[in-house]
Amino acid sequence: MTLPADLETDAAQLRQTMAKALAEDGVLADPAWRAAVERVPRHRFVPGFYLPADERDSLGLTVWEPVTAELDYGRWLSAAYTDTTLITQFDGDEPDWTRPVPRHGGAPTSSSTLPSLVVRMWADADVREGHRTLEIGTGTGYSTALACERLGPEMVTSIEVDPHRLAQAADALHECGYSPTLAVADGLYGYWPEASFDRIVAACSFRALPPALLAQTRPGGKILLTLSGWLYGYARVLLTVGEDGTAEGRLLPGTVSFMSARTHAAPAFGNPDHWAARTDDDGRPTAHSPQRITAATEEAFHLRFLAQTAVPDAQMTWLGESVLLVDTVTGSAALLAPQGSGGWEVREGGPVRLWERVENVLTAYDEAGRPGPQMFTLHVYDGGQHLQHPHIPALPLPRP
Repeated sequence: MTLPADLETDAAQLRQTMAKALAEDGVLADPAWRAAVERVPRHRFVPGFYLPADERDSLGLTVWEPVTAELDYGRWLSAAYTDTTLITQFDGDEPDWTRPVPRHGGAPTSSSTLPSLVVRMWADADVREGHRTLEIGTGTGYSTALACERLGPEMVTSIEVDPHRLAQAADALHECGYSPTLAVADGLYGYWPEASFDRIVAACSFRALPPALLAQTRPGGKILLTLSGWLYGYARVLLTVGEDGTAEGRLLPGTVSFMSARTHAAPAFGNPDHWAARTDDDGRPTAHSPQRITAATEEAFHLRFLAQTAVPDAQMTWLGESVLLVDTVTGSAALLAPQGSGGWEVREGGPVRLWERVENVLTAYDEAGRPGPQMFTLHVYDGGQHLQHPHIPALPLPRP
C-alpha cells in the first residue's frame, strides 16, 4: 500500500491535538517536553501494533487485533496519537507485519508506552538539559526520541535486551534524524561503556535495584525505577545516589506498571491443582480477605506490592473461586477459599506460611493508619534493600 501524500500533515495535526490534551490534563507542564511531543512523529515508531477487540473469545481470552496502515490507515494513525499503550509483541515472538493475524491471549513483551506515562517518567526523574541519561528498555524508540529532542542525542544512551526490537527502533530513530547511543544489553547490568550517568530511567520493572545501576550513577544522580514482583505488585521509586554508594528515595504516588525485565520475570509453576494438593494442614479463618490485594482499587494495588515483600517468591492465581499462592523456591502453597458467611478459609502447606506472612503485613499496615506509597522510603545499602516506614517493620526486597 502506498501511504497517502498528506500523511505527515495529518500526523502533525494529530500530534498538536494530543499535546494540547496532555497539557490540559497537567502532563505537559514543562514547555520543553511539550515541544518534544509536538515534534516527535510517534507513527514512525509503530508501523504495526495490537489493539484489544471489544469481545473475548470462547475461552475468555482477549482477542488482540493487528493494526497497520495497510489494514486500516485511519485506525492506525489515530491510535498512534492516542494516549494509549500500543502492544507490539507477545511472548517474545516477533509478528510478521506483512501478514499479521489476530492473537488470542498471550503475555505482552514489548510495547510503545502511552505518551503521558513516557513524559511523566522523564519529568519525575527530573531529567533536564546537561544530564547524561541512560534509558533501560528502548522498545519502539519513541521515548528515546523524546529524550533526544529534550537533551540532544549525544546525551542519551538507550539499551534493549531484544536485538530485533532494537534494530527496528534504531531504523526509526535514524530515519527521524536521531542518533543516540544504542546497544543490545540486559538492563540488569546497565551499560558500563557509557557510564557514569546523571539519570537512569527504566521502562521495565525490577524486583529490586540492580547493583550495576547504582554503581553507574554519579553521586547526586537519580534513578527512576519501577519495582515489581511475582505477585504483580508494583511501586515506583526515585532514588538519589549518595557519595558513599548508597541510595535512598520515597515511593511515588499513583498506579503504574511496566513489563518485568526478562531476567526478573516470574517462572512457570505448572499445574495449579498439583500445588493446591500440597495445602494439607487444617484450615483456619483468615484474618484478612485476599480481596484486599486482588481488588481493582488503588489501595489494593499498593497493598499487593507491600504483601509481595513478605513473600517475594510467591505467585498468585485463581482456582475456581479460590485464590492460590504458589512458591516455586520453597515449595510452599496457600489456598484461600470463600465461605458461605462471606469470610475466607486458608489451608497452607510447605515450610513457609505464605498467607500468614501476608496477613502480618496487612495488619501492620492497618495499625500504621493505612499509609500511602509516598509514606514509604526505600534504603539501598551494602547489606541489602529495605522499604521503611516509621510504624511498620522494615520490608526487605529480594536480592536482585
